[in-house]
Amino acid sequence: MTTEAIALRGVRRWLWIFIVCLALSGLTAFPLQTETRLLLTAAEHLPTPAALLEWLRRVRTGVAETDARYPFLAYGTDWLAFAHLVIAGAFWGPLRDPVRNVFVVRWALGACAGILPLALICGPLRGIPLYWRFVDMSFGVLGALPLLLVLRGIRRLEALQAPAVPAG
Repeated sequence: MTTEAIALRGVRRWLWIFIVCLALSGLTAFPLQTETRLLLTAAEHLPTPAALLEWLRRVRTGVAETDARYPFLAYGTDWLAFAHLVIAGAFWGPLRDPVRNVFVVRWALGACAGILPLALICGPLRGIPLYWRFVDMSFGVLGALPLLLVLRGIRRLEALQAPAVPAG
């Protein structure tokens, strides 16, 4: 296997990891009521800090009551889930030709960076506890890690694909 083929395989592997995680993140926005119930049940059976347990109870109650009284509001999270799936689909280009479609990876890195100010600005406005904002911000940081590896791999591919410049 050539050096270029090895580099391409590494880029695609990290892209697939990012795509799968992005799609799974989106799919979890559909069953919020079930997920919050299961999360709270698990937290109640594990050693969970009191503040976190109280927050999880509040979230579970909020989701359940909103779903019972105003189920149409869940349509917003349906669109959130759909957006995650559509964004994951945008990575088809980098999978096929990473060098030509590197702009998608750069755009996604910008989106990951944008999670940080969003959580820091909107979190307090919505009454989100600081520790939970750090959980939210971790998605931007953790999402950026495979993308940075992809970007490094694409740079390596660019160098390998560059035409040799004759000496002299």
